[in-house]
Amino acid sequence: MSDLQSLYQELILDHSRTPHGFGLREEIPAQSHQLNPTCGDEITLQVHRSADGGVEAIAWEGHGCAISQASASLLAELAEGLTVDELEVRIAAFREAMRSRGTIEPDEELLGDAAALGGVSRQVARVAVANGYDVVIANSRGPETLADLVAELGPRAKAATAEEAAAAADVAVVTVPLHAIDQLPAAQLAGKIVLDTNNYYFERDGHIEALDKGETTTSELVQAQLPDSKIAKAFNHIYAAEITTDGTAAGTPNRRALATAGDDAEAVAFVTRFYDEAGFDTVNVGPLSESWRVERDRPAYVIRQNAEELAANVARANRLP
Repeated sequence: MSDLQSLYQELILDHSRTPHGFGLREEIPAQSHQLNPTCGDEITLQVHRSADGGVEAIAWEGHGCAISQASASLLAELAEGLTVDELEVRIAAFREAMRSRGTIEPDEELLGDAAALGGVSRQVARVAVANGYDVVIANSRGPETLADLVAELGPRAKAATAEEAAAAADVAVVTVPLHAIDQLPAAQLAGKIVLDTNNYYFERDGHIEALDKGETTTSELVQAQLPDSKIAKAFNHIYAAEITTDGTAAGTPNRRALATAGDDAEAVAFVTRFYDEAGFDTVNVGPLSESWRVERDRPAYVIRQNAEELAANVARANRLP
């Protein structure tokens, strides 16, 4: 089984085999039928609204791949009890997370179990364990929600609260929506190397004027929240699934390269070493203020490239795409 299959298997299988809300209901007269002409997936959706305008129930039937069916089931489960406005926010967040193919971290507070269909942090944990590191994993919903991932990773992994994970870490990986960076445990991360994997998606994060104007970078925002930590950019411009599939041995011709940036030499050196252990060459793009060069909508973003190609793409990036 591939790493991508391992990442998705539990929720995909559970929701495709026992889909929530599946089966049209006669008492819900309003319905909509949608067809994806590209892949042939189709769905008929019914929504029953309560007296106060909220979503009381969702029913659906459809045909398509397991991921499509699981997505419909997850969203049907998520929708019940929400207002229409709340549901629209969650659908937008889910859509952006899925379209990003893991380059943005799904917001677990918004999406619940649906957040497990994407994200960089799980893949970095897999690489770390495979290279002999002990990992402590945290999310916004509590250690108990990570039991299956910890079981998959084995004895080198355990789950904890964010504060406990930060306190235990020598090196921390931060993969959170930008609106949540003010919740990072700064005291526990003081003096430690922190790998920032974040990307700015205004569709999820809301517009941040300083980023829209090119006045700062996501990594600099993280550094401002963690003033005593050693921040380095890492793993932000590769699809999550490829972190565990595209690595090759050092010296392999045309070996894929990833970029880092940082103001602290120790943090950059760690990323360089960890990239090599994961199977990637490194291109250092400079201080955190230059990390925009490998962010969304720039030439180096989420494409396969060797070190020479990556350096060229970094050089030709525009600050405001």
